[in-house]
Amino acid sequence: MKHKLNNILFLLIAGMLTMLTSCSKDDLGTPTLSSISPGTGPGGMLVTLQGSNLSSIRTIVFDGNNAPAGFNPNFNTDDAILFRVPDTASGGAQNIILTNIDGSILTVPFNVVAFPNVKTSSNYDFQEGDQISFTGINLEGVDAVKFEATNEPIEIVSKTSKSLIVKMPATALTRSKLVISNSSGTTTTADEYINIDQAFQIFTDDYQNGFADGSWGDAGMRTESEHKTGIASASKKYAQGNWHLINFVRWGNPVEKNTEWKFLVAWVKGGSLDYDLYFGSDKSEGGFGSFNEGNKITVKANVWNYYKIPMDKLDFWKGGGGFEQFGIRIQGPDAQDETFYFDDVMFVK
Repeated sequence: MKHKLNNILFLLIAGMLTMLTSCSKDDLGTPTLSSISPGTGPGGMLVTLQGSNLSSIRTIVFDGNNAPAGFNPNFNTDDAILFRVPDTASGGAQNIILTNIDGSILTVPFNVVAFPNVKTSSNYDFQEGDQISFTGINLEGVDAVKFEATNEPIEIVSKTSKSLIVKMPATALTRSKLVISNSSGTTTTADEYINIDQAFQIFTDDYQNGFADGSWGDAGMRTESEHKTGIASASKKYAQGNWHLINFVRWGNPVEKNTEWKFLVAWVKGGSLDYDLYFGSDKSEGGFGSFNEGNKITVKANVWNYYKIPMDKLDFWKGGGGFEQFGIRIQGPDAQDETFYFDDVMFVK
């Protein structure tokens, strides 16, 4: 008798659970759409989808490249859901696939506007044939890269969703931003790219335009062990506590001021710690080797740092006439010897 009662109780409980589960699933309903706003947009744009039975949505995917859209299900209501277009979504017409807790699917058409977006660049200086690589997003569909200043085309070597490599052409341009295009539109780079061959070079792969080494202490040697562009850089070991200076000199051949020069550009690879370095000439205020705050740069440790300094911020001709010495000095270093590397030191129109 007891065994029979247990069986009856088990069947009653099982039946109740089945009814509860069935009711729960029925209550969820099939998600439906009444409106979406907007129906097109770039990565990061907020999308509002209205309809019914939306509170149980658990995944949202843009099917162009199966890019998931992050959202908080706790903020869903039954008649509305908010989410952002993922930055990783590929561009173009596609569907948003929304799936609820029961596996029911709602398919919504959407057009992702995925402008090419460059975040980093391997270099800002170039010569004919040099390759420059970019990282960013929406780069797999790039179909054209051009100089903004002249619309001259630049060869695309390779591309993925997050990387782009181009080969720089011969050009008479001194400097220009780049225009990068895909099916969604065009993006102009924030940075300009400098044509080394059209610049007044102080040091590129070697001392240029009559410059030579005149450093204090250990010489500013040409070295092929480190370089940012080409095959070599100038190196300088700043000895502990000696306030050394790397010096680019043109004895007997002063560099006269040229009002067409707009920038001093340089790559500097730092030492083991962050340090301040001071640019200056023998016509700088306070004399050669002075520590003028307007000429100071901060160099991050162990990486190549890029500098593009407006010429009107520097005092290289303050004393009048042309300079024969261009130096880069350090205070200290106090802890230990530090070696720095310098590449593509140039005046640019």
